[in-house]
Amino acid sequence: MTIKSVLFDAAGTLIKTAKPVGESYSAIAETHGVQVAPGELAARFRTCFDRASPLAFPGVGAGAIRGMERNWWKELVRDVFSPFGAFAHFDACFDELFGYFARADSWKLYPEAVETLLSLRQRGLKLAVVSNFDSRLHNILDGLGAASWFDGVFVSSTVGYAKPDRRIFEFVLKAQRLTATNVLHVGDSITNDIAGAANAGVKGILVDRKGSHNSDGIPRVVNLREILAHLE
Repeated sequence: MTIKSVLFDAAGTLIKTAKPVGESYSAIAETHGVQVAPGELAARFRTCFDRASPLAFPGVGAGAIRGMERNWWKELVRDVFSPFGAFAHFDACFDELFGYFARADSWKLYPEAVETLLSLRQRGLKLAVVSNFDSRLHNILDGLGAASWFDGVFVSSTVGYAKPDRRIFEFVLKAQRLTATNVLHVGDSITNDIAGAANAGVKGILVDRKGSHNSDGIPRVVNLREILAHLE
């Protein structure tokens, strides 16, 4: 099998928030009159995110996507804060949160990301991002100086399908004019990244930085640098 392209998940794989999500939510909410501990908000965010509908809008015109992305996140954030009582200034809090996570300085690349991307480029490989994210990801990667490394950045909200749906991978394969057997996908979710890629016939590598996944039989790395060995 000859690998011609490597696909990357974004959050948790290439980039992470500059501060823990719970801390950011807690600090911003406090400025709008609601006090909740960061740990409680972190747990609520994960629960609500995992049960939310896919961040994807099939059949929606490009002009409507940005508004639908924003509404999707607003309902998610409303769900996050719902157990903590009345929130008189919720709209203002959400506006600040949405804007905060649109900023590149609210995120950072994992330390080994740039050297890994450089090594892959030097091997002549195509690179792309495939993420369950929204349109803000383009500006985030650009602001972090990473956008130029990629031949394409594909987000679920505009593609119309979210991982683990095989159709988001099939969309990328078609866009890059590649076959599944020539592609490797790297991500931190067994369900969305590894199983999702497999649904489209694409081999996946799990990024398990803390060794917390039970991933018997799944190729696994603890950082991005280690994926180079899988290309030998």
